[in-house]
Amino acid sequence: MDVWTERHLSQQDNRPGDHRSCYQRDKARILHSAAFRRLQAKTQIMSVGQNDFYRTRLTHSLEAAQIGTALVAQLRNKTTDVQLQQILPDDALMESLCLAHDLGHPPFGHGGETALNHKMLNYGGFEGNGQTFRIVGKLEPYTESGGMDLCRRTLLGLLKYPVLQPMSALPGQHKPTKAIYLEDRALLDWVLVPLEVDDRKEFQQVQVEQNSRKSRFKSLDASIMELADDIAYGVHDLEDAVVTGTVTADQWQQRLAETSLEATDRRFLELAGHHLFRPEHYIRKTAIGTLVNRLITSIEWSEPLPQAQEPLIRYNACLPEPEQRILQLLKGFIYQHVILHPELQQNEFRGQRIVQSLFDAFAAEPTRLLPANTQQRWRLLSEQGSGQRAVCDYIAGMTDEYASRMMQRLYGVML
Repeated sequence: MDVWTERHLSQQDNRPGDHRSCYQRDKARILHSAAFRRLQAKTQIMSVGQNDFYRTRLTHSLEAAQIGTALVAQLRNKTTDVQLQQILPDDALMESLCLAHDLGHPPFGHGGETALNHKMLNYGGFEGNGQTFRIVGKLEPYTESGGMDLCRRTLLGLLKYPVLQPMSALPGQHKPTKAIYLEDRALLDWVLVPLEVDDRKEFQQVQVEQNSRKSRFKSLDASIMELADDIAYGVHDLEDAVVTGTVTADQWQQRLAETSLEATDRRFLELAGHHLFRPEHYIRKTAIGTLVNRLITSIEWSEPLPQAQEPLIRYNACLPEPEQRILQLLKGFIYQHVILHPELQQNEFRGQRIVQSLFDAFAAEPTRLLPANTQQRWRLLSEQGSGQRAVCDYIAGMTDEYASRMMQRLYGVML
């Protein structure tokens, strides 16, 4: 067996007549998980329930999966190198990564993430990607204690930040540190077992900038998944904002005027914007498709760790400089005119208050207020000195609506 297709648990449930590949089985485990179903009721950008057109975490993940497989196809067509062809992920693996990449996000989007991290600062912090790794590796009840028990390569692909949380936060640090929790060190070590000592040392390099720590490298699969995520966010979430009137054509033109672009790229985006803000839906869809196609078809191979022996970390996928600027423009436009919009910030503030209040209640009286099965996990983790992690896991798994109802049940108010 290939070391990258191994699973952490020794026992294998070999079902008679099951001829699926290991990655097809991983995809099935993700699709049928409770954590995946909950994404349908978790905020992407626009709040769940405000409009049935808005994308949720679930529809975003489905779109990212489609983009991810398209990126793989482009990479396959852009090389004649047999080794590079062989290390590309198959469609089932790439779909698995894109479908699972947001499983760890808590209710109320990044506002909920910030609120949980604030409450967990003295207990190892909270971060959505680290929580995803924890869900697939420990929490999802597909197995008794091994989560979904996914293949090693699938877990490697989910490691956008393949390093451990620091023992303490940097002075003045408030944003979540993008890393794996210290409690999950053993699973991270198992995933990285195939790497040579020097490869692992290089792969886990960390850079410190602006009161934050961030890992420098990721695997080939993770780099493709991250690009698919960014394209889905930058382009498709822009569509939500246009259709609902959150952004205007004038704002788009102003953004283009403020950004340094090559003349051909500026004309491309001006034309895309002209069609994007037309009232006819089919014209808007053509503009969205044109933007996505420009980004997908430009993808290139890169070699961030040329000295590495393991090709899965030696190579990455990337966008050329012009397409990087276009994607950053799209993401920046969404951030400035959608995420920072007062209505969305008000909803985010409300979500943060709910998450913080729920944490205070459950952490104060866990044996009284937590569900029976969560109480059992709380007792087990408390013996290891990390009972707050059980409270954090419980709240992080809530949907927006469930958290709101729980707030009303505990405090008698609906924020």
